[in-house]
Amino acid sequence: MTISSLPLSYCTNVHPGRTVAEVEEGLDRFTLPIKANYGSDLAAGLWLAAPVIRELGQSTDETNRFVERVRQRGLSCYTLNAFPYGDFHSARVKENVYLPDWTQPDRLEYTLGCARLLSRFLDAGTDGSISTVPLGFKPFEQPAYFADRCADQLIELAHGLNRLWSETGRMIRLAIEPEPFCVIETTAETIQFFRRLRVRAAASKALDVVNSHLGVCYDVCHQAVEFEDVASSIRSLAAEEIRINKVHITCAIEVSKPGEHKEALAALSRYVEPRYLHQTFARSDDGVISKYVDLDQGMTSNPPLEFRDAEMWRIHFHVPVDAEQLGPLGTTRGELKRALAVIPELDYAPHLEVETYTWEVLPGGGSPNIVDGFTRELLATKSLLGI
Repeated sequence: MTISSLPLSYCTNVHPGRTVAEVEEGLDRFTLPIKANYGSDLAAGLWLAAPVIRELGQSTDETNRFVERVRQRGLSCYTLNAFPYGDFHSARVKENVYLPDWTQPDRLEYTLGCARLLSRFLDAGTDGSISTVPLGFKPFEQPAYFADRCADQLIELAHGLNRLWSETGRMIRLAIEPEPFCVIETTAETIQFFRRLRVRAAASKALDVVNSHLGVCYDVCHQAVEFEDVASSIRSLAAEEIRINKVHITCAIEVSKPGEHKEALAALSRYVEPRYLHQTFARSDDGVISKYVDLDQGMTSNPPLEFRDAEMWRIHFHVPVDAEQLGPLGTTRGELKRALAVIPELDYAPHLEVETYTWEVLPGGGSPNIVDGFTRELLATKSLLGI
């Protein structure tokens, strides 16, 4: 019955970070001013792309110097975002963010590299977490062995994390992040995969290692977009003893009665953009869910009938978590409140991280003030958590 005593974290995937120098520039330009405005201790949830991990991995001394430079800035780090492998700020990310998938050795090697680096940041007695892609992207063609190959690589990762724990005394857990249109997107699919994973782990006498080191990252807006009951979802994972190692504090766009509110669809059209994927879901009055892989101008100007007649749309577009409304558009902040109210029921404290990575592509004419925006988000989250 507790909320994490660690400082609230915010994810730095909102800033470009293709080199070590660029990562540190983002910390100086954005993170430190945000921390000063926030007025409380703040953790950096670092996103370190594969090229950055490779750059740091060339020298133990350079890795140690990087960790020390972050600490000298007055920043702690206990969680990494290892979901985007490559350039998360290229002109077009979209479905490429799911590559390499969890059948690929590159994904395993990268994640282990992230774990080795994170272990340098952790103080004694502090656990670490790393969020990752939910196996792969459903619209990509998957071979018949896909899920089993993912499971085998995840078991190998768990062994690697366990060795790291033995060598360093630092416990690091993976957090698989369900997401719309991915191989693991719903709570039911999460449970199904973990059952499969545990069967394979038991067969190789690795069940204890898997249970210790593998869990999920619960991104609240992802399950809200799926129109899941987030409170029931969290309790279902707890009942299956699937550990929520990390919670992404996020909000999505919500549109009520879109067929009756043309101004809402006109406003939504301003959120169509070329960089990120914005999976779009609709729920009818009788509870039928329809989904479309990405928000586009056709969806806002001439949506399919099942969307036009829906009672509500939800769109995977991370919007500021302090916002109840965005003009005529709503948000899923109510779902966020419900999720955070249930988290203290767990008998452990997941890591908590605000992850609004879309500030650069939000509509509004000109560059947004990320520092002010993130400050508002963190203060609002602090108030919700009562910390």
